[in-house]
Amino acid sequence: MPETVLADTTPPDAAPAAVKQPSLIGGRIPLARLRDLALVPAIVVIAVVGQIVNPVFLQADNLVNVLQTMSEIALLVLAQTMVLIVKKMDLSLESTMGLAPGVAAWLVVPTGAGHGLGLLPGAWSVPATLAVGVLIGVVNALLIIRFGLNGFIVTLGMLIVLRGILTGISGGQTFFQLPESMLYLGTAQWFGMPASIWVCLVLFAVAIVVLGWTSFGRSLYAIGGNVDAAKAAGIRTDRVLWIVIVAGSLLAALAGLLLSGRLASVASAQGNGYIFTVFAAAVIGGISLNGGKGTMFGAFTGILLLFMIQNVLTLAGVPAQWIGALNGLIILVALIISRVTGGKVQE
Repeated sequence: MPETVLADTTPPDAAPAAVKQPSLIGGRIPLARLRDLALVPAIVVIAVVGQIVNPVFLQADNLVNVLQTMSEIALLVLAQTMVLIVKKMDLSLESTMGLAPGVAAWLVVPTGAGHGLGLLPGAWSVPATLAVGVLIGVVNALLIIRFGLNGFIVTLGMLIVLRGILTGISGGQTFFQLPESMLYLGTAQWFGMPASIWVCLVLFAVAIVVLGWTSFGRSLYAIGGNVDAAKAAGIRTDRVLWIVIVAGSLLAALAGLLLSGRLASVASAQGNGYIFTVFAAAVIGGISLNGGKGTMFGAFTGILLLFMIQNVLTLAGVPAQWIGALNGLIILVALIISRVTGGKVQE
């Protein structure tokens, strides 16, 4: 009975040993969870360096300012992280951040000094902003999923188209005299902190829970890891991709609303160049460009570290032009570290 002999020769504790292998510290803390905390020491170091460079750094007003200015781009990072996990890419998020509130302002701001049409009452500004974001996401999803076009090329084209539309409807000028409804999230204080910070923290908390502890979150990682295997497992991949792409554009529209409210205006160039910061934050936060890897907590620490570094450089008197070059350098360093520690470059 050779089959019986072969079956019995397998050690009974082999499977449990395999399960325990990716754990550290007595098997209690999974390695993936430790990687989520990889940037925390760097954040602490930057905080210490910032305090040495300028005692203003750790003052409450400065930290709140960092968090508030970070909150708008952080929503783009949240959106891009979801898209990257499913092995897609959305370059149009920065243009959506400008066009969505731009269209709303165009429709509600009075004619004349405000450069708008005054067609809708001010109360419609927020729904209009979010509706434009959803519409952009639907168009992206339709082209990528329904027609099977390359996501990089589609969203690159959309980035240019949306930027051109905003320039066209604004005439290259800035919308101002925004209604109170558009200003609220960018100016209101909740429990002693700007509302935009709370919005950002709550959305990241929800995303962490959804991706880490729900079947929908597991579906995202399955699709990013192997879409064919995900289909074979019964996951409705197209529906998940639709949700991710549309939700990403909706978050970008909300980010534009936060920025417009804080600045009390919508510039014709709003959002331009933000996508580079978004990718820098995602990459240093451990999000794989190959899909299927990375966490929302890692993405959050990535954007937080990036803005802390920028704030330290600003307080140290470094010209803003050099701060822009820093984002590209951070991406390169993060890729090198990924190669050294993981044995594989994120492509």
